[in-house]
Amino acid sequence: MCGIIGYIGSRNCYPILLKGLKRLEYRGYDSCGIATINNKKINIIKTKGRIKNLEEKLKKLDLKESNIGIAHTRWATHGIPDETNSHPHTDCTGSIAIVHNGIIENYEALKKYLTSKGHNFKSETDSEIIAHLIEEFYKKDNDFIKAIRKALSELTGTFGLAIINKNINKIFVARRGSPIIIGIGHNEFFIASDVSAIIEHTKNIIYLDDNELIELDYKNYKITNLKDTDKEIIKEITKVTMSLKEIEKGDFKHFMLKEIFEQPTTIRNALSGRIDFENLNSKLGGIGEYKEHIYFYENLQKIVIVACGTSYHCALVSKYFIEKYLRIPVEAEFASEFRYKNPIINKNTLVIPISQSGETADTLGALTIAKEKKSKLLGIVNTVASTIARECGEGIHIRAGVEIGVASTKAFTNQLVAIYLLTIYIGRITHKIDNLLTRKLFNSLTRLPNIIEEMLKENNNIKIIANKYKDYKNIIFLGRGINYPIALEGALKLKEISYINSQAYAAGEMKHGPLAIVDNKTVSIVIANKNHEYEKMLSTINEIKSRSGKIICITNKNNLKLEGKVDDIIYIPTINYDFEAFINVVVLQLFAYNVANLNNCEIDKPRNLAKSVTVE
Repeated sequence: MCGIIGYIGSRNCYPILLKGLKRLEYRGYDSCGIATINNKKINIIKTKGRIKNLEEKLKKLDLKESNIGIAHTRWATHGIPDETNSHPHTDCTGSIAIVHNGIIENYEALKKYLTSKGHNFKSETDSEIIAHLIEEFYKKDNDFIKAIRKALSELTGTFGLAIINKNINKIFVARRGSPIIIGIGHNEFFIASDVSAIIEHTKNIIYLDDNELIELDYKNYKITNLKDTDKEIIKEITKVTMSLKEIEKGDFKHFMLKEIFEQPTTIRNALSGRIDFENLNSKLGGIGEYKEHIYFYENLQKIVIVACGTSYHCALVSKYFIEKYLRIPVEAEFASEFRYKNPIINKNTLVIPISQSGETADTLGALTIAKEKKSKLLGIVNTVASTIARECGEGIHIRAGVEIGVASTKAFTNQLVAIYLLTIYIGRITHKIDNLLTRKLFNSLTRLPNIIEEMLKENNNIKIIANKYKDYKNIIFLGRGINYPIALEGALKLKEISYINSQAYAAGEMKHGPLAIVDNKTVSIVIANKNHEYEKMLSTINEIKSRSGKIICITNKNNLKLEGKVDDIIYIPTINYDFEAFINVVVLQLFAYNVANLNNCEIDKPRNLAKSVTVE
């Protein structure tokens, strides 16, 4: 949640910070602000709402150039989204400014302490106390680094933090639990919570780890541990491969639509070099040598997949697929629930955290529990150097590329590809998947990009159907088996970007309660592919139709029996049952997108949401 950008160097920082904020706006867009140093004075400009509001405000001000600055775009947690609660925040004297991502859990106790010391607070945020706490300790011995260390040692919670002092031409950056990176330029440095904000300036990146503090001036930097003031940490500079083109919309109206249409390419990327038809096995370089895993997987008792939101729906699809072929119990758990219970896992349990960003706070919390229980960890993430990737040690990079639309699309399908490849890998080790089945599964995987390309050509037809139902206030999504989680994902996509009250059920559950809400003002989207569950889905269709409910049906192209029995049909290509989820989810992504677009919703930046959920 929230976005941080900072700059120190020879250039005017305002254009750099403003453009960086625009790149980060998907992380939060309730309010925003900039703090710069000029002639030993901190200048702060803040505003409620989007970056464009800040941009307009800056145009009206006669600002002198500054080459040191920090900026922030906010997703509100503590305090309403307004100008007062927006970052940057300052201390009582206006000498110190901070921008903060994360949550300070003990802020009320600290605020009470600071108030007793005479500090006056302007905002309702937990973040403001950081500036005042640094001020309090700085007053005592006039050592700014020492004051920062002391202040941060008092904080309970998480932070990605950038700090400036009007009397010191430096930026101080610290991390605990909330990601923050440093971009290395030529006699200039960039600070950001996401590579996308600075990629046009540099591809040389340092990833800060937890409890690290970096001190940046115009030419040099020094990294130390927050608890160790003397020992300098030497870190490797990583060269990122992301291109500027990846974070631009091109000819598409929205990033979400672009990312939906990128799925054939991203799935090809996820499969590239990972299917070995000659030896009939998955090649997964991120999880070590094949032989090293034989003993563990032969003794594997259970798989637990922990995730949130869309990634959780991937976990549910994965449960069906893994249990079918490996005959190992699989639990799909909300990470936010898993981390607060005492899970029954041990050294013979494989725990798989799934996260697009690799920084999801609840998933990291679940990972910590799994580590304590000595379970084996295998992360599935979209960011190679993310915290989850580093904490797990082993994992699969899903290769989806940058995903900017808040509603996840291409990351979901690539997460599924990773799970399917992993299942085959384990199945080959344990001899539960033979040569014939391996070849069959590989053939289906390699067909996916072409089939999805074929499905994407139906977008205009899906748009026509979406236009018929865009004004309905209640939409139900129904599926069975592997398509039940896809119904959940379809409902999530629609509510995320159109704000329509959409719900999803396992189709067999309709008669156990949900039928009560069906009437002629209700639309049901029924996934009724021609598979072993088809006849049961027909019964559900009849139940809805007899109650005057509107029905949109997703079924195979060769199935003409539903014409006249439902209101609208979206036809999909025929594929093996295990892979229907990939095609059906693309249909539901397009439906959600078109409904939201026709209703003029802000698709890439839906209200109240942010892309990377780095708070609990």
